[in-house]
Amino acid sequence: MSPLVRIATRTYPPDVGAAPFRLRALARALAARGCDVEVVTTSATAPEDADPGVRTRRLPVLRDGDGVVRGYLPYLSFDVPLTARLLTGRRPDVVVHEPPPTTGVVTRLTSRLRRVPYVSYLPDVWAQGAVAAGAPRPVLAAVGHAEQLALRGADRVLAVTRGMADEVVRGGVDPTRVRVVGNGVDVDVFRPADPAPVAPHGPRVVYSGTMSEWQGAEVFVRAFALIAPDHPGATLTMVGGGVDVARLRELARAVPGVELPGTVPPGRAAALLAGADVALASLVPGSGYDLMSPTKIYAATACGTPVLFAGVGSGARTVRDHDLGWAVDHDPRAVADALARVATPTPERRARLRRWALEHGSLAAAAERAADAVTELL
Repeated sequence: MSPLVRIATRTYPPDVGAAPFRLRALARALAARGCDVEVVTTSATAPEDADPGVRTRRLPVLRDGDGVVRGYLPYLSFDVPLTARLLTGRRPDVVVHEPPPTTGVVTRLTSRLRRVPYVSYLPDVWAQGAVAAGAPRPVLAAVGHAEQLALRGADRVLAVTRGMADEVVRGGVDPTRVRVVGNGVDVDVFRPADPAPVAPHGPRVVYSGTMSEWQGAEVFVRAFALIAPDHPGATLTMVGGGVDVARLRELARAVPGVELPGTVPPGRAAALLAGADVALASLVPGSGYDLMSPTKIYAATACGTPVLFAGVGSGARTVRDHDLGWAVDHDPRAVADALARVATPTPERRARLRRWALEHGSLAAAAERAADAVTELL
């Protein structure tokens, strides 16, 4: 009988976002190695495309107004029934869980009861994110305790960056159990346009991805307002969801050339990025997310588009060290000055950015490294 890997996650395709794409890539990599893969997740919001060797077990869950499983009650609506779901059915050989930390606590409890190893897949540190969101002190303490409980009990912790791996080790996780697997995007979906587009009337600027407190995407709307009078043909398109979308739409009402259409399919996001002169990414300094290297960087460069990064940390260093665009302070004037200098990338520059993304930002390659870590436990 093939080994069974069970993945517990509140989000999985057809949901759109970095987490569902990352987990589907892992599921596919494990299935390609001969594992039976079972994904325990939430009810689908659209028709589901099945992958060979991957089975999904879905149940209804509470979602917010944007259709996302986000917030304390939605998390609990998934995690409470998850306990029974992980304790029943065929005994798995290993369990993999994604955040939130409550999912990790449930995974630790049920895995110990069934005497199976489990893996914590860590795309970010939730305790630090709670600080950035301004959560009350009791909530911060609870999130931090739950996260450490899940990570310290894991047989493997998969970190997407070296800085994140170092952080969890400082938090008490055994370093021999931590693996750095990287991150990325589907480079077959995110690819350059053919032929390369030309911007005759002003820079085309695209932000694609989540808009939450710790990203501080407001800086781009305010910066665009500063350059719009001198660049009447310029456009700023911001696609994606997040808690800041409503506020950004209100702010953008007074700024010509700004559009926020909401979440769009990956192919549409890729087309927008491939047609842009510059793509945007940001992290608010001091938010605790400085360890992250946003997937927005990989998505943009895979499309051959340079990145304007506002903020500090791993993302800014990546952009600077590999000459992927511009890294500036998280400040409207600094961003506006950079946007005013944007020109349509040459074909040679687009090709170089694409080559970098293929080498450093392939989600399939990251999934293979994650699958290596999971199969170590089989």
